[in-house]
Amino acid sequence: MTIRSILISQQPPKAASPYSGIAEKYGVHFDFVPFFTIEPLSSREFRAQRVNILDYTAIVFSARSTIDAFFHLCEELRVKIPETMKYFCTSEAVAMYLQKHIVYRKRKIFFGDGSAASVIAQIGTKHKGEKFLVATSDSTNGDLTGVFEENGFDYSSAMFVKSVPCDLKGIDPASYDMIVLYNPADVKSLFENFPDFRQNGIKFVSYGKSVVKAMHEAGLEIAISAPTAEAPSVAKAIELYLENNL
Repeated sequence: MTIRSILISQQPPKAASPYSGIAEKYGVHFDFVPFFTIEPLSSREFRAQRVNILDYTAIVFSARSTIDAFFHLCEELRVKIPETMKYFCTSEAVAMYLQKHIVYRKRKIFFGDGSAASVIAQIGTKHKGEKFLVATSDSTNGDLTGVFEENGFDYSSAMFVKSVPCDLKGIDPASYDMIVLYNPADVKSLFENFPDFRQNGIKFVSYGKSVVKAMHEAGLEIAISAPTAEAPSVAKAIELYLENNL
């Protein structure tokens, strides 16, 4: 099958990207269309989880959207976070975003290198006695809760944001030769927008572990999986596929 048109379920790149070089070299066309948006839970939705934020001594964040939702809910529910609360973040960028809501220098904030394992390294033996609340969405953070479980920490997880399918009626997925999905919410959105969708030879690309299960459960055959040692990014994975399937 000749690949000419590729749909990527994300926002268009804001700066120069390798996709332009791939398009020029292999004569393919890329379209970028986000399949879902992230929205904070309402206070009613959050309360249904029966989570008392003040029962915990440390909060774990992996995304800016969950930080915004967390502090918005605290304000709405009139929960005053004590200055003794510790914050563990998956990356420095996420940790720095806390400045939007708290005085950074007056709080105990720790961050990793982007991986779940790096958060555990920051906790180490010094903070392992904390009671952790892992802030999650409805479709991610399985890696984080998994490492907390493996290490025997006292933790609970709570959802603060949810994925909402975008209206995709303006596109025709059957017109694409290849479609890239990143998140279980992408799969959900695809079939909510197109209940009768059939793969019919379309090459699907999965990025990350979380989406693979959802794609298999939806009956989608995966042609390319990333990241791998050879293809750490979607762009590289697509380039290698095109190079080997001319």
